[in-house]
Parts: sequence; structure tokens; C-alpha cells
Amino acid sequence: MSGKTDFNDLCLLINSGYPIITIETHEEKRALNLLGDIAAFINKPLFCWDHIDGMRRIDLAHDLAEIDDTQEPLDVLSEIKSSKRPCLFALCDFHPHFEDAPKVVRQLKEIALNHQQVAHTLFFISHSLHLPAEVKRFSAKYSLSIPNEEQLENLVRDEAKRWSKAHQGQKVKTDNPTLKKLVRNLKGMSFADARTLIRNVISDGAITEDELPAINKAKFELLDMEGVLSFEYETSKFSEVGGLNYLKQWLKKREAIFLDRNIPLDPPKGLMLVGVQGGGKSLAAKSVAGMWGVPLLRLDFGALYNKFHGETEKNLREALKMGELMSPCVLWLDEIEKGVSSGESDGGTSQRVLGTLLTWMAEKRKQVFIVATANDISRLPPELLRKGRLDEIFFVDLPDFETRKTIFSIHIKRRQQPLETIDLTTLAEASEGFTGSEIEQAVVSALYHAYSENHGLSTQAILTEIQQTRPLSVVMGEKMQALREWAKDRTVMAN
Repeated sequence: MSGKTDFNDLCLLINSGYPIITIETHEEKRALNLLGDIAAFINKPLFCWDHIDGMRRIDLAHDLAEIDDTQEPLDVLSEIKSSKRPCLFALCDFHPHFEDAPKVVRQLKEIALNHQQVAHTLFFISHSLHLPAEVKRFSAKYSLSIPNEEQLENLVRDEAKRWSKAHQGQKVKTDNPTLKKLVRNLKGMSFADARTLIRNVISDGAITEDELPAINKAKFELLDMEGVLSFEYETSKFSEVGGLNYLKQWLKKREAIFLDRNIPLDPPKGLMLVGVQGGGKSLAAKSVAGMWGVPLLRLDFGALYNKFHGETEKNLREALKMGELMSPCVLWLDEIEKGVSSGESDGGTSQRVLGTLLTWMAEKRKQVFIVATANDISRLPPELLRKGRLDEIFFVDLPDFETRKTIFSIHIKRRQQPLETIDLTTLAEASEGFTGSEIEQAVVSALYHAYSENHGLSTQAILTEIQQTRPLSVVMGEKMQALREWAKDRTVMAN
């Protein structure tokens, strides 16, 4: 299952003369099977060690008896050092013995220094490995390959055959577009984790598009990304966003190019949404992922910052690396000005964060589409706004008359209220200057009133709430007008 790449790469490392090779993985069995194939190919014995069984030879048809008194780390290293025949040694979960164990480290260093005389190769296999500095220079680090799309599709078909055999020959129901989406969303997973998710999704005998968001969330949890990155489970369909018609058209033209890397065009990088608070920027960000059928990850700049020097940039690098593992995906940089605004009061952290982000944006090759949202464009550095960093800057303005009608309709239907008794035209006329959030709140407040009075939702009840609301366009009229003037010649209107 590992394929020729892992086999050839590890053989190359062994032949290059590295005495120590670390393999960070949760797939211990896969790693041992791979080493077994290599041992047979290069004609070297393969021994395995763990805390329970000690050391035993595993490259033969049946495991040989354990070598006595090798459960302790010093004992197994002494056994390896005394062996005069070059061998491969797989040491599983050895990492706790590197800490505060000078004798273990010294013994390991002597084995490495003696590699020219006896060419042993030690493989440390664990979920996490940090070698002591004394031996790190003698080592190479290797990561097992992850399955490509063809291998993932074969995994799905294998699991479908297994399910069919267990259910009297019934076939797993799906269609080709859904199968392709499932395979695409499994990219970045290990063989074992991908197989687990596939088994879960076909347990009911069908692969449907409704199950894909749950797959994405499970993938996110398996990759252990909680922290500065969060998984947005509810990605609204773009039909649930009122207005933004030009933005919708712009995204529709780029969907196939983003998802299919075989199309010989530069993939879209991302966009920035600027506009008034409550105007629908966040909903639009969620809807991009919903429209394209990919996961949505939200980067929280508040959780990103750390008081220790250098930790904030490290957190960002880890978050971006993890985002690449979820590709293809949408990465939502929410209120980006809070993380990269230029200022002197943070010891230069914002500038270093900006530099890290810009470098990644320039060098990334994975299918990660950026949606950055900002309320205060004046705080954003010019380096981020220039053409080439992102594809376009869109301005999300207050909804016009027709858009307000659509937004009222969306929120009334979402709450299972009949539209026939509601005069949308009257409501849209009365709510000029309202944001989408303010329109939603008017509907919610009217429903509270209707429930307390024990009657249904009415046009008059919503009108009353509208008349009692002072929208942001009135409360912050001057600031909002200045933002509109700024955006007029510098951005593209989303609607």
C-alpha cells in the first residue's frame, strides 16, 4: 500500500549511510511492513523492538522468539552494539527514553559513530520524535507518503466491495460526481485514516453529498488542528446569500479551475471582502466553501498571538501548514486587519506575521483559496493589497431594494414562516440603509413579539421592529460614507 515512492526513498537513505532514520507516523504497522519489504530486497535481517516484547526478528515467515533481557532501552542498544552483522532495527515508541537519559544517548551515539565498521540502520518509529542534539546530526527524517487520488479511489472501491460482500451482494449507491468529491476531500489523510472515514461513510450502503461535511469535520479532527484554526461546519449555500450577484458570477467562473489542477490555467489565489459591519462578508466567506463543496477553515488571529517572542509566527506557520493538509479548502482570514495591521506597540510581531503570511501566499502550491474579510481597510498594509497577492478586492455595500426583499424572504422562510401573508415590497422600502444582519434581527424580534402575543408573524410586526431600529448607516453615517468613498475607485462592487 505504501507504493514504490516510500520503498525507493527509504532504500536511498539506507544506501546513503545514515545510521539513524526517524519515521513520524501513526501507521506503525504500515511502516514495519515497508521495512520488511526493504529488508528482503537488500538482504539484511530486520529486528523490531518495543517496551512489551523486547527485541525480536520479524523479517522471516514467522516471528522468532524474543531475545531475552532486551525490554530496557540500554539493554537493547547494547545488544545492537554487540551485533557484528549489519542489520535493520525498528525501535517503536522509543522517544520517552531520550529525555534525561545520558547513558542511552551515549550508547546511541556510539552505534552511530561505529556505522563505518558495522552498518546498522536504526529506525525510530513513533507519532512524535525529537532526537537529542548529540545524535541528530547522524540522522535523517522521513515521512510516509499519503495516498494520491487514484489510490484513494481504489480504497473507496475496495471498501465498497467489502461492504457488498458482507450484505449479500448489495451495491453501494453513489454517483460519479459525489465519488470524486469524496476522494478530493480525503486528500491529505493517511491510508489508515482514509480507510476509517470511508468505512464510516458507506456503512449505510450509500455515499451522498450530504455526508461530505461530516467527512471534512472528521478529517479535521483526525489531523488534530484545533487551536488557532477552527472548522466551520455549516457552510451556507450561496443561494442563501441575498445579492452579491457579481461576486457569485466571479466565483462560478473560477470553480472548475480551482478544483481541477489538470486545467492549464493559473489557479485562483483568493479574494478580500471589505465592507460595512453586518453587511454579509462572513456569510459570503462561508458560502464560497458551500458553493464549491470544500471544507472551510477559519483562522482566528486572536488565538494566534502569543506573548513569547517568535511563538506567534510559529503558530501561523503551523496553521497554514495544517490548512494545506485539508486542501482543497477555503481558508477564511477573518478580520485580517487585527493580525497584520502596522503598528509599533507590539514589538514588530504584526510585521513578522505579515511577512510569514505573504511568503506563504507567494509560495503555496496547494489548493487553498483565501477569503480575507476586513472592516477597517485603512489598517491594512499596502503589501497585502497589491495585485498578485490576491485576485480581487470586493466591496460589500449595504443591500439595495431587490436584495433587501431577498434577504427578508430568506430569513422568513428559514424560520418556517409563511411568505404569502408578508408584504416584502413594503418591508424593503422601510428598511433602506439596513444591513443584512439588521434585517435578520428585525425578523427575529418580530417573531418574539408574535410568539408572546400568540399570533403569527405579520408585515406590521416586522415594520414595527424596523421603525424602532437605528441602523448602523445612521449611527455611524459619516464613517460609513467615508468607507464608500474610499471603495468607489479602489475595489470591485460585489453586487
